[in-house]
Amino acid sequence: MSRDLILTAPRQLAFEEVPDAPLGLGEVRVRTLFSGISTGTELTQYRGTSPFMDRRFDEARRLFVPGEAPSWPYPVRTLGYEEVGEVVELGSGVVDVPLGSHVFGTWNHRTHAVVSAEYARSRAMPPGADPRIGIFSHIGAVALNGVHDAQIRLGDTVAVFGLGVPGQIVAQAARASGASVIAVDPDPDRRAVALKLGAHHVVAPVAAETIKELTGGKGADICIEVSGAAPALSDAIRSVAYASRVVAMGFYQGEVAGLRLGDEFHHNRIELISSQISGVAPAASHRWSKPRLWRAAVELQQAGTLDLLPLITHTAAFADAPALFARLEAGEAGMMQTMLEFGA
Repeated sequence: MSRDLILTAPRQLAFEEVPDAPLGLGEVRVRTLFSGISTGTELTQYRGTSPFMDRRFDEARRLFVPGEAPSWPYPVRTLGYEEVGEVVELGSGVVDVPLGSHVFGTWNHRTHAVVSAEYARSRAMPPGADPRIGIFSHIGAVALNGVHDAQIRLGDTVAVFGLGVPGQIVAQAARASGASVIAVDPDPDRRAVALKLGAHHVVAPVAAETIKELTGGKGADICIEVSGAAPALSDAIRSVAYASRVVAMGFYQGEVAGLRLGDEFHHNRIELISSQISGVAPAASHRWSKPRLWRAAVELQQAGTLDLLPLITHTAAFADAPALFARLEAGEAGMMQTMLEFGA
């Protein structure tokens, strides 16, 4: 029997018991060890503010269509996309996935999942890895995709706006790409974390004038906005150098007010790029894919290039998931990456 966390209404969580299905040919059963909670996309589901919850997204035309049944009706059974688990049962025909091996992936907040052997093989954890690094496979891929979209050159100055979990990963990845990193966030504790984990400078908003001073009046070569807050996007546009690039990674909710597009954006010929994990940049698509990004996010941790375990600030038993979500929704201070533990 699997126990799944579902969303029955905005801010209303419940557990659902799901009988274990027998394994088919080439399938394996995974027992979840840890599951990370996303404070971006996942909280928009929890609050009911995601556009998928009041409109249908037409995949073929890539348009949100009003007036039709939403893509994610209640009850929502897709909460959670940062899981790592242990293979506990093999279906017929599976010979190359060891029992007891650890795999990372996306199968939502649930105690057990059935995946194909190919899925498990392609998401095997590196030998000897702390299984907790597996919860960063997807959010790490989001961050790496944004860094790739930024097209950082060795020696660039990169300003990262928003130092939640994805912003912290972006800051580390930008530094690993050879950039001088300016990390921007209103929270002094988050700025301190970024400085400890490798940022060269930390700045509080509004940052444009400070960033201009740090760069001899020029501005950052690239700004990456990760928070999804319109004022941060505006600050990023003001902070970047003439004819330079702003990468918008944040999930902006509703209408974006406060952007003065007739000011620096227009007069400084700013290039604004949307980065989103549904795909990679076309120019890199023959080499990079989402599976490669997922694996890179795990392997870069194992290699020591990315140091993400310090971002885990709060853990809770799976049974206490509703209380942990409520704390996130309340904006409790000091919470960054939160994680559910499933036990034996």
